[in-house]
Amino acid sequence: MAINILLGICVVFCFRQGVGFAADTVANEDVLEQIRYLKKTIREQQQKIEALEHRVSRQENTGREIGTIVPVSEIDRRIDERLSQKAPAYQLMEGLSMSVGATTIVQSVHNANGATQLSGKEDVTDSSVSTDITLNKKFEDYGEGFVYVTAGQGKGVEDELQLYSNVNYDADDDQNVRLSEAWYEHYFKSVSGALAFGKLDPTKYIDTNSYANDETTQFLGRMFRNSAVVEFPSNAGGAHFGASPSEFYSINLVAVDADADWEDAFDGMFLAGQFNLKPKLFNREGNYRFFVWNNGANHSNWSDPAKDKENGYGYGLSFDQELTDNLGIFARYGWQDPKVYMNGSDFSLEQSWSIGPQIKGVLWGRPDDVVGIGFGQIIPSNKYKQANNLQAKTESHMECYYNFKINEHLSLSPDLQVIWQPYGKDSANGDGTIVVGGLRGQLDF
Repeated sequence: MAINILLGICVVFCFRQGVGFAADTVANEDVLEQIRYLKKTIREQQQKIEALEHRVSRQENTGREIGTIVPVSEIDRRIDERLSQKAPAYQLMEGLSMSVGATTIVQSVHNANGATQLSGKEDVTDSSVSTDITLNKKFEDYGEGFVYVTAGQGKGVEDELQLYSNVNYDADDDQNVRLSEAWYEHYFKSVSGALAFGKLDPTKYIDTNSYANDETTQFLGRMFRNSAVVEFPSNAGGAHFGASPSEFYSINLVAVDADADWEDAFDGMFLAGQFNLKPKLFNREGNYRFFVWNNGANHSNWSDPAKDKENGYGYGLSFDQELTDNLGIFARYGWQDPKVYMNGSDFSLEQSWSIGPQIKGVLWGRPDDVVGIGFGQIIPSNKYKQANNLQAKTESHMECYYNFKINEHLSLSPDLQVIWQPYGKDSANGDGTIVVGGLRGQLDF
């Protein structure tokens, strides 16, 4: 580069000299001045060249100092590591399980006796739908989180009947998407037990049953889902302790706000405890549960209405026993204090019992199908009968369902219910035997 610059300068100089000789008018002093200018220009260009050569040399040395080339896989690993450190949502999804279900029920009633009926012999057909979404995650540090969101539409035939129990436990006419459960459960390291707190469903811990405790796959009527004489509150804030010190028994204790309003929770609590004995009779699985409960919400005394801040309490049992690979039976009994009734209720009960078998469809080549048959009675309180001068007869229920599994995601269940002496024969719109026929569709994602 320096040589080219010097040649250029010479050409310019010769040109200038040529011009000078031709014109012969340029003074020697002017020529000297031009020479000094050219020297200065050459020095400046030389300095620039040296600066450029220094920069090139430094870059070459820097490249040699970087060292060995990093493989692409190593770069990916470092990027993933950095993302995992800076993106909590990435970690949140790891190990998270989700389930989605939708239940649709259509029922027709013969001899509907509800307050909205014009007579006691009307027939009606109504439907309901509900959806459930659950999120669950177990943590490595002995913990588990659970969230349950639900919504529904339609009362079904519930508002067309007057009963001590009901015929569609799944009916949910609250169209708002709401938080039904949200809790954290911590497992103890030293003992086989766990403590959960948050918004809880007490029916998951008390009066449970393997063959009669799920309205989406088993019986629809409340008295076969849970005892009719346990005053379970709505899902509410509270705590649950469960322990299984031995394979032969387990313990459940639960305490939740009795009126589920998140106000003054300790002023009225629902407290309950269940002891589950699990003997291996006939070398088969069986559960023999005994439970007690106390509801601290305000109750009134039938004999003395001025006593309107009483508690309600009771006890019960819930058995299920597997007899063969394809046959199991269940039985329930419950009692509650007959002297009081919960404020706002129109009646009170004293006893309830139910019994029935569950049969798998192996015998007719449908091993995933299930048939359930239940019969039971609800006995109202004598104090209620006397205080209101009513008949208060025993209400009897029979229910039979067939859970037909279409595939892994869909099942259909024809369901038949018969109710004798509904509402103790004290309904204003008739006391004839009620027949309810329906179909349930259960969709699971």
